Amino acid sequence: MKRNGMRSWLAVASAALLVSACGAGGGGAGNNANGGGGGGGGNVIKIATQSPLSGSNATLGEAIKLGAQLAVEDKQDEFKKLGFTLQLVPYDDQGDPKKGVANAQMIASDADILGVVGHLNSGVAIPSSEVYEKYAIPMVSPANTATEVTDRGLKTVNRICARDDFQGPAGAQYAVQQLGAKKIFVIQDKTAYGQGLADAFKDAAQKLGAQIVGYEGITVGEKDFNGVLNNAKAAKPDLIYFGGLYAEGGLIVQQARAKGLNIPIMGGDGLDSSTMVQIAGSAITNTYYTSVAADVTKTDAGKQWADRYQQKFGKPVESYSAYGYDSAQVLLKGIENAIQANGGKKPTREQVRDAVRSIQDFQGIVTKVGFDDKGDNKYANVYVYKFEGTKYPGTQVAAMSKQS
Repeated sequence: MKRNGMRSWLAVASAALLVSACGAGGGGAGNNANGGGGGGGGNVIKIATQSPLSGSNATLGEAIKLGAQLAVEDKQDEFKKLGFTLQLVPYDDQGDPKKGVANAQMIASDADILGVVGHLNSGVAIPSSEVYEKYAIPMVSPANTATEVTDRGLKTVNRICARDDFQGPAGAQYAVQQLGAKKIFVIQDKTAYGQGLADAFKDAAQKLGAQIVGYEGITVGEKDFNGVLNNAKAAKPDLIYFGGLYAEGGLIVQQARAKGLNIPIMGGDGLDSSTMVQIAGSAITNTYYTSVAADVTKTDAGKQWADRYQQKFGKPVESYSAYGYDSAQVLLKGIENAIQANGGKKPTREQVRDAVRSIQDFQGIVTKVGFDDKGDNKYANVYVYKFEGTKYPGTQVAAMSKQS
């Protein structure tokens, strides 16, 4: 996933330098050493998280942070035996590209930070990762699905989830072949994530023989979707597809049902949140979503992990809780490997960057991870879920691999 349209990152980065110099922003202040080669002095090793901890996307953003926090706590004793104190430094990117870049500059200024878990929103990850690349800070994303995230060929950027050019067609395949959709109305939120996903879905649906009877854009933060839904109703579709997040998606579902549009509504992993159910209420029935996140409770080990998560944090797992955990585990495995290759000494950021990209066949709590030369996970799958009543998560109705 996720959202927020791209802006000129160069202009954003210039503003971020001023913010960083003033010490503003969310997250811990570290040693104000130069970024570059990394490997700050002493025996402290930090990893950062970047995700929205406030605002409309905070449900999933916090899930990423809490998953990473649990991974760090699980590994602290092992790192202590290696002679290092392991710490997590969370940053609130607010789902905003400007804030993400500002935070990235602050992360770069703390030489003890050897990697980042994040982001939730692709539109935030893309400009922020340009800063990571400059300072050789490896990033492992639990949620970014936009193709541009890894297609730029950056050495620092990796993700453990599937891409939109896999997720979109997988959704189209299910919509056309399983739900029998022939006339589809597409709505997207005009962000890097939402529009990219919607376009991938649309193109695949057309290739499968479906007719796209409408294609409309909405603005993130809108509350009233009567205009676009009136257009949808007039087009008489048998399925509505929405590329965007749960804040708008829940309202679209709710308002569509009020207009008598009781047809299937489908979206992507941006709808994979308990808050989606809270917003849509009983209107959620007959809503489908694809997700790059598997249901962690499907395995005994995953269920035990989910129970431990709920006991510790007092809340159930969200779609990206376990992916935040696995992303942090992968990053920490890269750091461990770099320490060993460096004779037990604290590695540089470049050494960690290369060690992370080299990871193959790592078994996480929810997904297996092996990076290709672009930083995409060779083992990433897409899952289709259906909301049946006001409960989260939805019921998994299909699983698709790249080979299927």
